[in-house]
Amino acid sequence: MKHAHICFLWHMHQPYYTDPVTGSASMPWVRLHATKAYYDMAHLLEQFPAVRATFNFTPSLLLQLEEIGKGKVRDLFLEHAQRPASDLTEEERAFIVRHFFSANWSTMVRPHRRYHELLVKRGLDVRGQDLIKLARRFSTQDLLDLQVWHNLAWFGYGAIQRYPRLAALRNKNRGYTEQDKQEVLTLQRTVIQAVVPRYRALLERGQIEISTTPFFHPILPLVIDTEITRRARPDLPLPARFHAPEDAEAQLRIAVDFHRQIFGQPPIGLWPSEGSVCPELLPLAHHVGLRWLATDEGILARSLELEGRPWNRRSALYRPYQSGTPGQELTLLFRDRDLSDAFGFVYYRTTPESAAEDVARRLAQIIQEAEHESIVIPIILDGENPWEHYHDGGERFLSLLYTMCSARRLDQAPDAVIHTSTVSEALGAIPPVHHLSALHSGSWINADFKIWIGHEEDNRAWNLLGYTRSRLVAVAPTLPPAQAEAAWRELYAAEGSDWFWWYGDDFETDFKTEFDRLFRTHLRNVWHHMGLAPPDELSHPIVRLALQSETDVVTQPVALLTPTIDGLVTDFFEWRGAGAINTRPPLGAMWKAEGPLAAIRFAWSADGLFFRFDFAPSAADQGKALRAEIMIKSSGSTVRLAFSLEKPGPDHFVLSRLEAPDSWMEVGVYHSICRQRILELMLPLKELRLNPGQNLDVSIVVLEHGLEVARYPRQRPATLTVPGPEFDTAFWRV
Repeated sequence: MKHAHICFLWHMHQPYYTDPVTGSASMPWVRLHATKAYYDMAHLLEQFPAVRATFNFTPSLLLQLEEIGKGKVRDLFLEHAQRPASDLTEEERAFIVRHFFSANWSTMVRPHRRYHELLVKRGLDVRGQDLIKLARRFSTQDLLDLQVWHNLAWFGYGAIQRYPRLAALRNKNRGYTEQDKQEVLTLQRTVIQAVVPRYRALLERGQIEISTTPFFHPILPLVIDTEITRRARPDLPLPARFHAPEDAEAQLRIAVDFHRQIFGQPPIGLWPSEGSVCPELLPLAHHVGLRWLATDEGILARSLELEGRPWNRRSALYRPYQSGTPGQELTLLFRDRDLSDAFGFVYYRTTPESAAEDVARRLAQIIQEAEHESIVIPIILDGENPWEHYHDGGERFLSLLYTMCSARRLDQAPDAVIHTSTVSEALGAIPPVHHLSALHSGSWINADFKIWIGHEEDNRAWNLLGYTRSRLVAVAPTLPPAQAEAAWRELYAAEGSDWFWWYGDDFETDFKTEFDRLFRTHLRNVWHHMGLAPPDELSHPIVRLALQSETDVVTQPVALLTPTIDGLVTDFFEWRGAGAINTRPPLGAMWKAEGPLAAIRFAWSADGLFFRFDFAPSAADQGKALRAEIMIKSSGSTVRLAFSLEKPGPDHFVLSRLEAPDSWMEVGVYHSICRQRILELMLPLKELRLNPGQNLDVSIVVLEHGLEVARYPRQRPATLTVPGPEFDTAFWRV
């Protein structure tokens, strides 16, 4: 009989928003997430005592929970919420109207009538608007209701169930009083104060293990030596060399010490920031008492490649390994990327029942295909951000999942026993017997460090960090011990990965300039503690903001084409001049691994609309049950093209037309489609019922076992224009 140890590792993390010099924070995310995911995840696990899990808390998050719970730090958003609505200045009113809708609109704003009404009144896009003028449209009562809802909407199911008064205030919906608002903020602080004690209680009764991360969440291999970047990406331009292995060890040591202080016992497990590892990290982690670490399966694949061993995911992934020099080995566990990512990027799009069923199906398939009688299945992901996308905060899905795990059996694999285990429990049951003599240097994102280094903005930040550190090394011995320690703490905070996450063009957020300011603030504080004037560069932004344009979504074609539908790039000119639809993953706080499609092109002929799909390397030869749907909407009609993406095939696509809401009528089956190296298809133009010059919106959805796993473009449909008779001449050039 097979035994499968399912290891949930929920990673809880926020960067260090606090400015210790001023005793304030500019961002509200620790406070708001605490009333939702941090509280909810402990609350739900308490309902399922048979389920074991591992929670990874970054010390920088724990420190901020302590600061906020004790009232030692207030953030800018909280200060604006506490101010009586009648006393708000014009600038404060503008701030509230601009920022107090910072929540997932679909799941946290729209479900509440009054909150949604206020959003509609403001408008969905306020970029470039006169915010003070816009805020004048809001009455004092509007602003008071908005102050309440911005905080009330963030409470998750755990707090709502524990404190019925919150549900009553939600039901009130509008017309809140200042007393109501203070009641919400008081309950908010009460919930925050309860977060860590609940996890400590779960730890003490053995239901969870708590692992740690380097204190301020730095990318440790880059702190050890930025030249390590070249092992995975020798092509990247790098800053002046930053080489501080002693900082890396300090970030680990103070993390372990703080964990012991908070939970009464030291951690033995590590989720290195962003799963970032290198061989030099292992002895440092071992030296501070850590005995296991987890990272991504991509690191395992590259490590086996370094050893000259083939990558067989089924046989290699679901077991622990040891790595490191004799006497300093650590046990390594590697996350199942597909299953872990599904929690964050797939399951919120479907019903909780379908999501739980899909997890069961995937687990059963892993168990059935496993070559060993006992396996470990690591499900490792962000424990806070995904739940904003679930309409009930993920409660129903996780409840179904935990119920299934409590039964210890899967209907799809009746001959196997499943255990939910902490990582240490799983490693005790299945000790590592395989040694990795080579460990690849990379993160869980593309098995490299490109997100945090190599872009001009990243490199400028690293150079400022390196210059500040060099001055601190020289000055620290002359400073009083407390002052030197404060300076080093601020330098360690500046080494955090989050500032570098937002530099460059990899990701976007409305708060990009604020993350930049926070990075430079931590560095300026180092100079403050040294008693020296900071360099002028720290007063100037590093980021260069670019406005998103329509060309970020779609590139329009410049020629009429008639590609051959054979699934091959017949020649260089076949698709030259075609349009393109953006396939980049979403830009935000969560990163998604590449989708199944690497490129999407489209072209017009006199009587047809052509599409070309280029597959990502990871999806090109997979036998997954993948299907695609192309949705084409115009003023006159909406049509859907549905076809398989499995290889070999497909030999046809089905065209349907929307006749009524959720009612599709099949138009016909077309064979103008072929997949070999690429997939090409042609839709007769007459089926679109459009005239030249008309626009149509196009979205491409990829589904696996009926669940949406990717959408292109991500944020909004691509707008295409039907060419007219002068189309070719408009782009003619001598």
